Amino acid sequence: MTRVKRGNVARKRRKKVLRMAKGYRGAHSSLFRVSKQQVLKALRYSYIGRKKKKRDFRSLWICRINAAARLHDLTYSSLIHRLKQANIGLNRKMLAQMAVLDPISFQYIVHSIAK
Repeated sequence: MTRVKRGNVARKRRKKVLRMAKGYRGAHSSLFRVSKQQVLKALRYSYIGRKKKKRDFRSLWICRINAAARLHDLTYSSLIHRLKQANIGLNRKMLAQMAVLDPISFQYIVHSIAK
């Protein structure tokens, strides 16, 4: 049987994993077996993190809207309910941006739905 030399392919695969593990501590960045496990774990965490980021931002926006709404004697839920009744289609991200950066326009929206 002929001998199969995998040097080129195997080296490229190992180099790719070691490049991804660059910056990890200790053997996790230099030894292939250990770094392969850590890279797989990191990729799993990054996948989960991309989903979690959306949840975290939504809860941050809700906190900001709630804080701004309470300045106008409303709760978050009543504000959202009144916005839906008034057919104002602003999403939570835009409402939070307005509450932080442009409180006058946020106040205008609150007073327009309070009637």
